[in-house]
Amino acid sequence: MNSTSSLKIIFMGTPDFAVPSLEILHQSHHQIQAVVTVPDKQQGRGRHLRPSAVKQAAEKLGLPVLQPPELSDPAFVQEIKDLSADVIVVVAFQILPEEIFTLPAFGSFNLHASLLPKYRGAAPIHWALLNGERESGVTTFFLKQKVDTGNIILQSGISIEAKDNLHTLYTKLCTLGADLVLDTVDLIASGKVVEGEQNSSLATPAPKVTSKTQLLNFAESAQQCHNRVRAFAPSPGAFTMRNGLRLKVLSTELSELKGESGTVIDITANSFTVACNTGSLIIRSVQPESKKAMDAASYLRGNPMQIGDHIG
Repeated sequence: MNSTSSLKIIFMGTPDFAVPSLEILHQSHHQIQAVVTVPDKQQGRGRHLRPSAVKQAAEKLGLPVLQPPELSDPAFVQEIKDLSADVIVVVAFQILPEEIFTLPAFGSFNLHASLLPKYRGAAPIHWALLNGERESGVTTFFLKQKVDTGNIILQSGISIEAKDNLHTLYTKLCTLGADLVLDTVDLIASGKVVEGEQNSSLATPAPKVTSKTQLLNFAESAQQCHNRVRAFAPSPGAFTMRNGLRLKVLSTELSELKGESGTVIDITANSFTVACNTGSLIIRSVQPESKKAMDAASYLRGNPMQIGDHIG
């Protein structure tokens, strides 16, 4: 095939991270035959059905949407087979059964938000920030049975800035990822793909995050606590406990002030500082349990604090 060939694509994705990739493919000369996403889910007090971000985007673009309850459902497998796609593009979706990802003529590829083999797993952006990485990126790779281990097609790196948190890095990577997805489809269309095998000895894990991962531990260094805040800001939020209630910590700065871990050692009009094992953490904004996010000044007005108070 040459570089001007138009490929028939089935796109699979769920969250807003996948939307820029869907949009860039729709704007290209390639043809999206169908968009596959999860069934609508009940949300909120009214338990109203809410479609995924990808379904909402697909409907705006006028693309047909498939929402199989099970990917292994024989009727769905036959539906995918009947489309005779050239390639399946997967961005933030589920693990595909082999009977699905082997159907297209040119296989199936996934966009992953790390520079594989680093950070294989469900939460690569969180873990890159948690571990204080200075670089991240996106990778496209052909699917095979073992998750995130397929041969690499393309990669694109980006620096992680000191001010980056989950929201800013997520936004940068989904934009970078969309460009890489289109480049990958174009490369497959050109017939010039050179696959690169992953070195599994260099692999690092990025497992699904839990509330335990989000919990701030002031017995760690200030840098580790700061990284934990960045890794979950603004949502779902790293948190600590105060007066029996959860207090999300949304933005922090590092300080060299010293004190007993978990104690308040400084209070200003716009912040309060909590001592860590090494150094301390200046807390600039928070979200008290069942309330909206607010700056530290607003929190302190409604929740007075004294030097020596214990947090966590």
